[in-house]
Amino acid sequence: MAPPLHWYAALEPMDALDPYYKKRISYTLRGQQFQFDIGHTIFSSFEVDDGTDLLLRSVAPARPPERVLDLGCGCGVIGIALARQYPEAEVVLADVNLLAVRYARHNAALNGADNITVLGSVGLELVPPGPYDLILSNIPAKIGDLAIEQEFVLGPLERLRPGGEYWFVVVSGLNHLIPRLGPRHNLRLTAIKKRSGHTVYRISKP
Repeated sequence: MAPPLHWYAALEPMDALDPYYKKRISYTLRGQQFQFDIGHTIFSSFEVDDGTDLLLRSVAPARPPERVLDLGCGCGVIGIALARQYPEAEVVLADVNLLAVRYARHNAALNGADNITVLGSVGLELVPPGPYDLILSNIPAKIGDLAIEQEFVLGPLERLRPGGEYWFVVVSGLNHLIPRLGPRHNLRLTAIKKRSGHTVYRISKP
């Protein structure tokens, strides 16, 4: 069982106590200020990456979610931003990288997001079954087409409640794959926005 979030607040300053610490970055979204401590080897270790930023500025669920999942959370940017936006929601963050899990827990405490649970999981293996109203992901590009299709497209859809939404962003190199999955699996898939070599998609569950 993971320690409670307030335990991680005691790690501040992260640079003094964690040998993997790299830097602290600032981020602003919809008038809210965030700070994220970043560790070496964690995805996007210089600033909030363009894909994550595009996803967060694009996502607009039809109704306020009660349960949210950030799949492949990294240091926690997406899930923490949604937890602050929807403080009454239960928000789950999951990542295969245990260093990312460490930093996501720390960053949840750093940003006062106490409605968050962070866990380590290969894909959805250890993620609570849900159902979720809203799932989000910055899909990793290098895990292979089959893993993307099964673990990061079809798998999350099984965890959505009817009427739920899955919002995700991919690098443009995956645009050979993602549009084909719509007709292949009869998905309600929509390309929402493109920018800086990334595309945001939404899948709605009937």
